[in-house]
Amino acid sequence: MAIKISKKIKSYSVATPDDKAALPAPAAAPAAPPTAEIIQMHERVERPEALIGATYKVKSPLFEHALYVTINDIVLNPGTEHELRRPFELFINSKNMEHFQWIVAITRIVSAVFRKGGDVTFLVEEMKAVFDPRGGYFKAGGVYMPSIVAEIGCVIEEHLKSIGLIRDPEISDAQRALINEKRVAYEQALKRNGESAAAAVLPVADLAVTGEGTSFPPTATLCGKCHTKAVVVMDGCQTCLNCGYSKCG
Repeated sequence: MAIKISKKIKSYSVATPDDKAALPAPAAAPAAPPTAEIIQMHERVERPEALIGATYKVKSPLFEHALYVTINDIVLNPGTEHELRRPFELFINSKNMEHFQWIVAITRIVSAVFRKGGDVTFLVEEMKAVFDPRGGYFKAGGVYMPSIVAEIGCVIEEHLKSIGLIRDPEISDAQRALINEKRVAYEQALKRNGESAAAAVLPVADLAVTGEGTSFPPTATLCGKCHTKAVVVMDGCQTCLNCGYSKCG
């Protein structure tokens, strides 16, 4: 290998093998900074001829016709102790063709995320955080939906719960009893004031339902915790009859 000499030579000597051995070891190269490791699936999962799934009906006041959301699942390692059911594809069908473009976009993107594998539960929070600039709406049970995309996210969340990918935090018996006690106290206050109760008292076992199919007083306001229109004023304090949240503690 040729070496270019850029300075004037003043002296020289012949290097021997002993001289080379006495030289200090070269400094180790600095370690490369850590980089993010991209994890790829080690096998390609082909779509089976038949998949199992469920179809959910979404009726929004923003649409004239209902949306039908179908989520199909793939069963991995069937018949073994490691059998898993995971979402594989999403379809949305409706007579309303006004929003056909973004509906097709959602189905393709969500299906691609499902097929990629890994933790797909983040889709729920991302979709539920989408707000319609024209305003949201209340679905059955007084649950506030900021947009139709958010309600589709709620459908995906419901499906992921049904196959075990998302688990709801358990409501203790004491919390259920407290919610039931507050509902009873509110309805007794209405009766003492000569007003008719807005809804019958639900049994304790039904209080885990987050508002769907549950009736609340028409004067109730939106709860900032469970996003259900179930907040009433009791003893001068705003209290949610659905989740038991109270600003007074």
